[in-house]
Amino acid sequence: MTDLAVTVLPAAADSAARGDAGQTDAWGAAPARRAIAGAGAREVPLGDETRMIVVAGGVDQGELRRAIDEHPGVSVVQLPSAGVDAYLETMRGARRDGLVFTSAKGAYSAPVAEHALALTLATLRSLQIRARATSWERAQRGISLNGGHVLIIGAGGIGTELLRLLQPFDVEVTMVVRTAREVEGAARTVTTDRLDEVLPAADVVVVAAALTEGTTSLIGADRLAAMKDTAVLVNIARGGLIDTDALVSALAEGRIGAAGLDVVDPEPLPDGHPLWSEPRALITPHQANTDVMTEPLFEGRVQANIEALASGGEPVGVVDVDAGY
Repeated sequence: MTDLAVTVLPAAADSAARGDAGQTDAWGAAPARRAIAGAGAREVPLGDETRMIVVAGGVDQGELRRAIDEHPGVSVVQLPSAGVDAYLETMRGARRDGLVFTSAKGAYSAPVAEHALALTLATLRSLQIRARATSWERAQRGISLNGGHVLIIGAGGIGTELLRLLQPFDVEVTMVVRTAREVEGAARTVTTDRLDEVLPAADVVVVAAALTEGTTSLIGADRLAAMKDTAVLVNIARGGLIDTDALVSALAEGRIGAAGLDVVDPEPLPDGHPLWSEPRALITPHQANTDVMTEPLFEGRVQANIEALASGGEPVGVVDVDAGY
Protein backbone atom coordinates (compact mmCIF):
# COMPACT_ATOMS: atom_id res chain seq x y z
CA MET A 1 0.00 0.00 0.00
CA THR A 2 1.18 3.51 -0.78
CA ASP A 3 0.09 7.11 -0.33
CA LEU A 4 1.29 8.03 -3.83
CA ALA A 5 -0.66 10.89 -5.50
CA VAL A 6 -1.96 9.97 -8.96
CA THR A 7 -3.89 12.12 -11.44
CA VAL A 8 -6.16 10.64 -14.12
CA LEU A 9 -6.48 12.51 -17.44
CA PRO A 10 -9.02 13.19 -18.80
CA ALA A 11 -10.94 13.32 -15.54
CA ALA A 12 -14.40 12.97 -17.08
CA ALA A 13 -15.51 9.35 -17.48
CA ASP A 14 -18.59 9.88 -19.63
CA SER A 15 -17.13 11.11 -22.94
CA ALA A 16 -18.52 9.39 -26.01
CA ALA A 17 -15.86 10.60 -28.44
CA ARG A 18 -13.55 7.97 -29.88
CA GLY A 19 -9.83 7.98 -29.35
CA ASP A 20 -7.07 7.00 -31.79
CA ALA A 21 -7.12 3.38 -30.67
CA GLY A 22 -10.89 3.03 -30.89
CA GLN A 23 -11.69 3.52 -27.21
CA THR A 24 -13.81 6.31 -25.78
CA ASP A 25 -11.85 9.36 -24.66
CA ALA A 26 -12.02 8.33 -21.01
CA TRP A 27 -12.42 4.60 -21.51
CA GLY A 28 -9.59 3.90 -19.06
CA ALA A 29 -10.76 6.15 -16.23
CA ALA A 30 -12.66 3.43 -14.38
CA PRO A 31 -9.88 0.80 -14.50
CA ALA A 32 -7.31 3.49 -13.62
CA ARG A 33 -9.30 4.40 -10.53
CA ARG A 34 -9.66 0.75 -9.54
CA ALA A 35 -5.89 0.40 -9.91
CA ILE A 36 -5.27 3.46 -7.74
CA ALA A 37 -7.55 2.06 -5.05
CA GLY A 38 -6.03 -1.41 -5.35
CA ALA A 39 -2.54 -0.03 -4.83
CA GLY A 40 -3.67 2.09 -1.88
CA ALA A 41 -2.70 5.28 -3.71
CA ARG A 42 -4.66 8.56 -3.81
CA GLU A 43 -6.35 10.07 -6.83
CA VAL A 44 -5.79 13.82 -6.78
CA PRO A 45 -6.54 16.73 -9.11
CA LEU A 46 -3.53 17.71 -11.18
CA GLY A 47 -1.29 19.74 -8.92
CA ASP A 48 2.03 20.02 -7.13
CA GLU A 49 1.60 16.73 -5.28
CA THR A 50 0.95 14.70 -8.44
CA ARG A 51 3.68 12.10 -8.93
CA MET A 52 2.07 10.03 -11.68
CA ILE A 53 -0.29 10.89 -14.53
CA VAL A 54 -2.46 8.16 -16.01
CA VAL A 55 -3.73 8.99 -19.49
CA ALA A 56 -7.08 7.20 -19.49
CA GLY A 57 -7.91 7.39 -23.20
CA GLY A 58 -7.89 10.20 -25.73
CA VAL A 59 -6.51 13.43 -24.29
CA ASP A 60 -5.52 16.65 -26.01
CA GLN A 61 -1.78 16.53 -26.57
CA GLY A 62 -1.37 20.21 -25.72
CA GLU A 63 -3.12 19.60 -22.41
CA LEU A 64 -0.86 16.63 -21.67
CA ARG A 65 2.27 18.60 -22.52
CA ARG A 66 1.19 21.47 -20.24
CA ALA A 67 0.38 19.02 -17.44
CA ILE A 68 3.91 17.62 -17.63
CA ASP A 69 5.72 20.94 -18.10
CA GLU A 70 3.88 22.73 -15.31
CA HIS A 71 4.23 19.96 -12.73
CA PRO A 72 7.88 19.01 -12.28
CA GLY A 73 6.97 16.55 -9.51
CA VAL A 74 5.51 14.14 -12.08
CA SER A 75 7.92 11.27 -12.62
CA VAL A 76 5.78 8.72 -14.51
CA VAL A 77 3.27 9.26 -17.31
CA GLN A 78 1.28 6.12 -18.05
CA LEU A 79 -0.08 6.00 -21.61
CA PRO A 80 -3.15 3.87 -22.41
CA SER A 81 -2.12 2.23 -25.67
CA ALA A 82 0.57 -0.23 -26.68
CA GLY A 83 1.59 1.85 -29.69
CA VAL A 84 2.73 5.35 -28.80
CA ASP A 85 3.10 6.98 -32.23
CA ALA A 86 0.27 9.42 -31.40
CA TYR A 87 2.23 10.68 -28.37
CA LEU A 88 5.73 10.92 -29.82
CA GLU A 89 5.82 14.68 -30.35
CA THR A 90 4.53 15.28 -26.82
CA MET A 91 6.98 12.84 -25.26
CA ARG A 92 9.98 14.19 -27.11
CA GLY A 93 9.11 17.77 -26.29
CA ALA A 94 8.46 17.09 -22.60
CA ARG A 95 11.54 15.02 -21.81
CA ARG A 96 13.42 15.87 -18.66
CA ASP A 97 15.58 14.10 -16.09
CA GLY A 98 13.59 11.85 -13.80
CA LEU A 99 10.55 11.57 -16.10
CA VAL A 100 9.58 8.18 -17.52
CA PHE A 101 6.84 7.42 -20.03
CA THR A 102 5.24 4.00 -19.81
CA SER A 103 2.84 2.40 -22.27
CA ALA A 104 0.56 -0.61 -22.29
CA LYS A 105 2.93 -2.56 -24.56
CA GLY A 106 2.70 -6.22 -23.71
CA ALA A 107 -0.46 -5.81 -21.67
CA TYR A 108 -2.84 -6.39 -24.58
CA SER A 109 -0.80 -9.06 -26.35
CA ALA A 110 -3.13 -12.01 -25.76
CA PRO A 111 -6.34 -10.60 -27.28
CA VAL A 112 -4.53 -8.96 -30.20
CA ALA A 113 -2.56 -12.12 -31.04
CA GLU A 114 -5.80 -14.09 -30.85
CA HIS A 115 -7.34 -11.68 -33.37
CA ALA A 116 -4.31 -12.02 -35.64
CA LEU A 117 -4.79 -15.78 -35.63
CA ALA A 118 -8.50 -15.34 -36.39
CA LEU A 119 -7.74 -13.08 -39.37
CA THR A 120 -5.09 -15.53 -40.57
CA LEU A 121 -7.41 -18.53 -40.54
CA ALA A 122 -10.31 -16.55 -42.03
CA THR A 123 -8.34 -15.17 -44.96
CA LEU A 124 -6.59 -18.46 -45.70
CA ARG A 125 -10.03 -20.07 -45.91
CA SER A 126 -11.47 -17.16 -47.96
CA LEU A 127 -14.17 -16.55 -45.36
CA GLN A 128 -14.34 -12.89 -46.40
CA ILE A 129 -15.65 -14.10 -49.76
CA ARG A 130 -17.92 -16.78 -48.28
CA ALA A 131 -19.49 -14.29 -45.87
CA ARG A 132 -20.53 -12.01 -48.74
CA ALA A 133 -21.90 -14.82 -50.91
CA THR A 134 -25.64 -14.94 -51.64
CA SER A 135 -25.69 -18.25 -53.50
CA TRP A 136 -24.08 -21.69 -53.25
CA GLU A 137 -20.66 -21.62 -54.91
CA ARG A 138 -19.01 -24.85 -56.00
CA ALA A 139 -15.59 -23.33 -56.62
CA GLN A 140 -13.10 -24.63 -54.08
CA ARG A 141 -11.29 -22.06 -51.99
CA GLY A 142 -8.98 -22.33 -49.02
CA ILE A 143 -5.44 -23.05 -47.91
CA SER A 144 -4.56 -24.92 -44.74
CA LEU A 145 -2.42 -23.20 -42.15
CA ASN A 146 -0.99 -26.55 -41.04
CA GLY A 147 2.54 -27.03 -42.27
CA GLY A 148 2.73 -23.52 -43.72
CA HIS A 149 5.36 -20.83 -43.39
CA VAL A 150 4.41 -17.82 -41.28
CA LEU A 151 6.43 -14.61 -41.23
CA ILE A 152 5.85 -12.38 -38.19
CA ILE A 153 7.24 -8.86 -38.45
CA GLY A 154 7.81 -7.69 -34.88
CA ALA A 155 8.76 -9.82 -31.91
CA GLY A 156 7.26 -7.79 -29.09
CA GLY A 157 4.44 -9.02 -26.89
CA ILE A 158 1.95 -9.57 -29.73
CA GLY A 159 4.42 -11.26 -32.05
CA THR A 160 5.71 -13.66 -29.42
CA GLU A 161 2.20 -14.46 -28.16
CA LEU A 162 1.12 -15.24 -31.73
CA LEU A 163 4.16 -17.49 -32.06
CA ARG A 164 2.89 -19.42 -29.03
CA LEU A 165 -0.65 -19.67 -30.42
CA LEU A 166 0.68 -21.06 -33.70
CA GLN A 167 2.41 -24.05 -32.09
CA PRO A 168 -0.44 -26.56 -32.62
CA PHE A 169 -0.45 -25.84 -36.38
CA ASP A 170 3.03 -27.25 -36.99
CA VAL A 171 4.05 -24.16 -38.95
CA GLU A 172 7.53 -22.85 -39.67
CA VAL A 173 7.77 -19.37 -38.20
CA THR A 174 10.29 -16.72 -39.14
CA MET A 175 10.46 -13.72 -36.83
CA VAL A 176 11.65 -10.33 -38.07
CA VAL A 177 13.24 -8.13 -35.40
CA ARG A 178 14.77 -4.67 -35.30
CA THR A 179 17.83 -5.66 -33.28
CA ALA A 180 19.60 -8.98 -33.85
CA ARG A 181 18.58 -11.65 -31.33
CA GLU A 182 17.11 -15.12 -31.26
CA VAL A 183 13.40 -15.58 -30.51
CA GLU A 184 12.74 -18.82 -28.68
CA GLY A 185 10.34 -21.08 -30.56
CA ALA A 186 10.92 -19.54 -33.99
CA ALA A 187 12.50 -21.57 -36.77
CA ARG A 188 14.69 -18.58 -37.47
CA THR A 189 15.01 -14.92 -36.58
CA VAL A 190 16.23 -12.24 -38.97
CA THR A 191 16.67 -8.50 -38.75
CA THR A 192 14.54 -6.06 -40.72
CA ASP A 193 17.25 -5.52 -43.33
CA ARG A 194 16.70 -9.15 -44.40
CA LEU A 195 12.93 -8.81 -44.82
CA ASP A 196 13.16 -8.91 -48.63
CA GLU A 197 15.07 -12.17 -48.36
CA VAL A 198 12.37 -14.00 -46.36
CA LEU A 199 9.15 -12.53 -47.79
CA PRO A 200 8.91 -14.72 -50.92
CA ALA A 201 8.64 -17.98 -48.94
CA ALA A 202 5.85 -16.89 -46.60
CA ASP A 203 2.30 -18.21 -46.82
CA VAL A 204 1.22 -15.75 -44.15
CA VAL A 205 2.77 -12.36 -43.34
CA VAL A 206 1.68 -10.84 -40.03
CA VAL A 207 2.59 -7.23 -39.31
CA ALA A 208 3.02 -6.74 -35.55
CA ALA A 209 5.70 -4.04 -35.45
CA ALA A 210 5.66 -0.58 -33.94
CA LEU A 211 4.98 2.37 -36.25
CA THR A 212 8.04 4.62 -36.28
CA GLU A 213 9.71 6.93 -38.77
CA GLY A 214 11.67 3.92 -40.00
CA THR A 215 8.74 1.54 -40.40
CA THR A 216 6.20 3.78 -42.15
CA SER A 217 5.07 2.00 -45.36
CA LEU A 218 7.28 -0.94 -44.42
CA ILE A 219 5.12 -3.06 -46.72
CA GLY A 220 4.96 -1.17 -50.00
CA ALA A 221 4.57 -2.04 -53.68
CA ASP A 222 7.95 -3.78 -54.03
CA ARG A 223 7.43 -5.99 -50.99
CA LEU A 224 3.86 -6.84 -51.95
CA ALA A 225 5.23 -7.86 -55.36
CA ALA A 226 7.76 -10.13 -53.65
CA MET A 227 5.04 -12.11 -51.85
CA LYS A 228 3.44 -15.28 -53.17
CA ASP A 229 0.25 -14.65 -55.10
CA THR A 230 -1.47 -17.01 -52.65
CA ALA A 231 -0.04 -15.41 -49.50
CA VAL A 232 -2.22 -13.55 -47.02
CA LEU A 233 -1.20 -10.33 -45.29
CA VAL A 234 -2.47 -9.62 -41.76
CA ASN A 235 -2.05 -6.28 -39.97
CA ILE A 236 -2.95 -5.88 -36.30
CA ALA A 237 -0.36 -3.17 -35.52
CA ARG A 238 -0.79 0.22 -37.21
CA GLY A 239 -2.25 1.06 -40.60
CA GLY A 240 0.71 3.21 -41.62
CA LEU A 241 2.98 0.17 -41.75
CA ILE A 242 1.38 -0.77 -45.08
CA ASP A 243 1.12 1.44 -48.17
CA THR A 244 -2.66 1.40 -48.63
CA ASP A 245 -2.68 2.37 -52.30
CA ALA A 246 -0.16 -0.35 -53.11
CA LEU A 247 -2.22 -2.88 -51.15
CA VAL A 248 -5.41 -1.92 -52.98
CA SER A 249 -3.66 -2.50 -56.31
CA ALA A 250 -2.10 -5.80 -55.25
CA LEU A 251 -5.44 -7.16 -54.06
CA ALA A 252 -7.38 -5.96 -57.10
CA GLU A 253 -4.86 -7.52 -59.45
CA GLY A 254 -4.66 -10.80 -57.51
CA ARG A 255 -0.96 -10.38 -56.77
CA ILE A 256 -1.50 -11.55 -53.18
CA GLY A 257 -4.13 -13.94 -51.91
CA ALA A 258 -5.92 -11.81 -49.31
CA ALA A 259 -5.52 -9.24 -46.53
CA GLY A 260 -6.90 -9.34 -43.00
CA LEU A 261 -6.79 -5.82 -41.60
CA ASP A 262 -7.70 -4.64 -38.13
CA VAL A 263 -5.89 -1.36 -38.79
CA VAL A 264 -5.76 0.75 -41.93
CA ASP A 265 -4.45 4.05 -43.23
CA PRO A 266 -6.40 6.31 -43.19
CA GLU A 267 -8.35 5.41 -40.08
CA PRO A 268 -11.26 5.29 -39.81
CA LEU A 269 -11.46 3.98 -43.35
CA PRO A 270 -13.84 6.28 -45.26
CA ASP A 271 -17.13 4.94 -46.59
CA GLY A 272 -16.75 4.04 -50.24
CA HIS A 273 -13.02 3.28 -49.98
CA PRO A 274 -11.99 0.50 -52.42
CA LEU A 275 -10.97 -1.79 -49.57
CA TRP A 276 -14.59 -2.05 -48.40
CA SER A 277 -15.67 -3.65 -51.69
CA GLU A 278 -12.47 -5.61 -52.31
CA PRO A 279 -13.46 -9.31 -52.11
CA ARG A 280 -9.98 -10.34 -51.00
CA ALA A 281 -10.01 -7.97 -48.00
CA LEU A 282 -11.39 -8.72 -44.54
CA ILE A 283 -11.58 -5.60 -42.36
CA THR A 284 -12.32 -5.29 -38.65
CA PRO A 285 -12.57 -1.69 -37.32
CA HIS A 286 -9.54 -1.57 -34.99
CA GLN A 287 -11.13 -3.95 -32.53
CA ALA A 288 -8.51 -6.64 -32.01
CA ASN A 289 -8.97 -5.61 -28.41
CA THR A 290 -12.22 -4.17 -27.14
CA ASP A 291 -12.86 -2.20 -23.97
CA VAL A 292 -14.16 -5.34 -22.26
CA MET A 293 -10.89 -7.11 -23.02
CA THR A 294 -8.48 -4.30 -22.29
CA GLU A 295 -9.91 -2.64 -19.18
CA PRO A 296 -8.73 -5.34 -16.73
CA LEU A 297 -5.37 -5.50 -18.50
CA PHE A 298 -4.92 -1.73 -18.33
CA GLU A 299 -5.92 -1.81 -14.66
CA GLY A 300 -3.20 -4.37 -13.98
CA ARG A 301 -0.57 -2.31 -15.80
CA VAL A 302 -1.49 0.90 -13.94
CA GLN A 303 -1.45 -0.84 -10.56
CA ALA A 304 1.91 -2.46 -11.28
CA ASN A 305 3.43 0.90 -12.18
CA ILE A 306 1.96 2.70 -9.19
CA GLU A 307 3.52 0.06 -6.97
CA ALA A 308 6.83 0.25 -8.84
CA LEU A 309 6.97 4.04 -8.46
CA ALA A 310 6.10 3.85 -4.79
CA SER A 311 8.74 1.21 -4.04
CA GLY A 312 11.50 2.58 -6.25
CA GLY A 313 11.22 -0.39 -8.59
CA GLU A 314 11.44 -0.53 -12.37
CA PRO A 315 8.19 0.41 -14.17
CA VAL A 316 6.70 -1.97 -16.72
CA GLY A 317 6.39 -0.94 -20.38
CA VAL A 318 8.93 1.89 -20.35
CA VAL A 319 8.94 3.73 -23.68
CA ASP A 320 12.16 4.30 -25.58
CA VAL A 321 11.30 7.82 -26.70
CA ASP A 322 14.09 7.93 -29.28
CA ALA A 323 13.11 4.60 -30.85
CA GLY A 324 9.42 5.48 -30.71
CA TYR A 325 8.09 2.44 -28.87
